[in-house]
Amino acid sequence: MTREPNFLESVSRNFDKAAGLTDLPKGLLAQIKACNSVYQMRFPVRVGNDYEVIEAYRVQHSHHRLPTKGGIRYSQKVTQNEVMALASLMTYKCAIVDVPFGGAKGGVKISPREYTPAQLQKITRRYTAELIRKNFIGPGIDVPAPDYGTGPREMAWILDTYRTFKGDEIDAAGCVTGKPVTQNGIQGRTEATGRGVYYSIREAMSHADDMKAIGLTPGIEGKTMAIQGMGNVGHYTATIAQKEGGAKIICVAEYEGAIYKEDGIDFDALVKHRKKTKSILDFPGATNMKSRKDVLTVKCDILVPAALEGQIHKGNAKQVKAKIIAEAANGPVTANAEEILLKKNVMIIPDMYCNAGGVTVSYFEWLKNLSHLRFGRMEKRFNQGKYNDLVNKIEEATGKTIGAKEKNFLTRGADEIDLVRSGLEETMVMAYDQIRLIKKRKKNVEDLRSAAFINALNKISSDYLSLGIFP
Repeated sequence: MTREPNFLESVSRNFDKAAGLTDLPKGLLAQIKACNSVYQMRFPVRVGNDYEVIEAYRVQHSHHRLPTKGGIRYSQKVTQNEVMALASLMTYKCAIVDVPFGGAKGGVKISPREYTPAQLQKITRRYTAELIRKNFIGPGIDVPAPDYGTGPREMAWILDTYRTFKGDEIDAAGCVTGKPVTQNGIQGRTEATGRGVYYSIREAMSHADDMKAIGLTPGIEGKTMAIQGMGNVGHYTATIAQKEGGAKIICVAEYEGAIYKEDGIDFDALVKHRKKTKSILDFPGATNMKSRKDVLTVKCDILVPAALEGQIHKGNAKQVKAKIIAEAANGPVTANAEEILLKKNVMIIPDMYCNAGGVTVSYFEWLKNLSHLRFGRMEKRFNQGKYNDLVNKIEEATGKTIGAKEKNFLTRGADEIDLVRSGLEETMVMAYDQIRLIKKRKKNVEDLRSAAFINALNKISSDYLSLGIFP
């Protein structure tokens, strides 16, 4: 019986599969694959009347471009191998969406639910201090961001700690992204990963021939969707897919269980229900499912695993009935499961492209911090004036008057949120076009993950070759 690969092994197998489809030198591929720096740390933090020794990591996978970039995960399941796998995915992810970072990742082995905000702040600040001591953080060195178990609050603590040590550094705000908007963050960062997932699904489903091959018609509207996880990514993916794409969400799973409703779940109403009852179960009109894992095998057009890695494995892959799996989480499909799913003609939108919205908007936030200028500040009023002049000319030429509401809509200049969403959409559209082109042109490439890997490997190898390291 074949052993189920762990997360790092799955990433390695996927890398090797794609690498074998390129003509890049073996030594160069070995360099791209290897994690350059692994920092394992243990530090004491006072919790109540006692002290706890906290285990934590920061991995810098690739220095082909600087700074390195990657989130910090708070989870009791954090291991060095997991952080290494996540860091390597970040390298490939950044290359795929043309964000000029090397990959990195951090992990702190704690369960956030077991600590008070004050205790979490102590842990976060001490972890940041350890990174500063070893030169593992800085706007030009390594830039963390939120991940599972962390958010804007933790990023604000990291920035404040960094400034305590580096108070004279003019670009200090760029040492971390995903910060609150009021603390040098950027509008649209919170929704970015989920919005990116939506754009990736929309692009994949926009090609009629690709959809015909898996038995679907083009477009998201009216398609059934199942969501695993109501965290940040799952929440925004579901909300945007329903409101902007017209998707029909029939199944949702969270920590406490899963629910099913054939005629569709109003996701906003579900969020309110969970806030009131502390559970998604017993949602009006929906059926409670036997297990929260049942969401993975429900019959639907689009399955969005937005929880943790390894959710779809060789033990349940044959029972998956979705036609498209959009990997909103990192590594939700194991290498063994992918082999089974591809034989079933399931389209898998790979994580390193699908959930790249977060790092894309983190890049915009980093640029904002380095430029010390809010997006839209210079051009918004100028554009608004020009649009207004254009509309006035049209009214003069046609003799017709445009209503005030319509005129305000047509002449409005772009705010920061508009520019961020536009930049993210452009990034996800262009990246998918590149991946799809590789899959179409290379006869031996049968899946989107291999095409995405090849795209990343070509770009990263180009950087190494331009440095003259591999003449």
